[in-house]
Amino acid sequence: MKPTKTDREQSIEANEYLWDTSSDAEVHQYVGPILNKWLANKAGEKLLDIGCGNGALTAKLAALGLDCSGTDFSESGIQIAQTTFPSITFFQSTISEPLPDKCQGVYDIVTSVEVIEHLLLPRELFARAKEALKPGGTLIVTTPYHGYLKNIVLALTNKFDSHWHPLRDYGHVKFFSPSTLGNLFEEQGFSVTGFERVGRIPPFARSMICKASLT
Repeated sequence: MKPTKTDREQSIEANEYLWDTSSDAEVHQYVGPILNKWLANKAGEKLLDIGCGNGALTAKLAALGLDCSGTDFSESGIQIAQTTFPSITFFQSTISEPLPDKCQGVYDIVTSVEVIEHLLLPRELFARAKEALKPGGTLIVTTPYHGYLKNIVLALTNKFDSHWHPLRDYGHVKFFSPSTLGNLFEEQGFSVTGFERVGRIPPFARSMICKASLT
């Protein structure tokens, strides 16, 4: 597995989240099994992967039989995705602007993996998901887990700088607990139907994954 330039360097100035590899991101190792479980019986359904990056995860979801498309604001990511996975539709978009008309109200499922923590305005992700989804559709979001014990350990071991990457452009700006993430889903009109902590033992989980239905 080859980390992207953005993951290799602690400090990086850029005009987008930079991708320079088509390989899987590390997060795919621990969110992948839950996604596979939740989406195993969804063959044929239409899925939009918001924040698809280099398309590697989108392609894995397509291999489950889903009719997948992916979008990202990163030009480098979309170029790699289109070249590496030409059978899948990828398009560049900005999360602060509405999706193209042809993408509105046509998807059964929206996924967004390790994206929301990069957004200064995270409610924009929910706005795009609601545009994309059919009535009663499913939204799946993953983001790094933050809880009481994990935050204490980060503080005691002086790991906040390496964990948050404050000098990295387009790095993490939001840090969710299960409570705050769940509250955001409910505020935005979604009913949570599944939740898992993944990577390491639960109190120190690397990430959390939440599934919800549009009410």
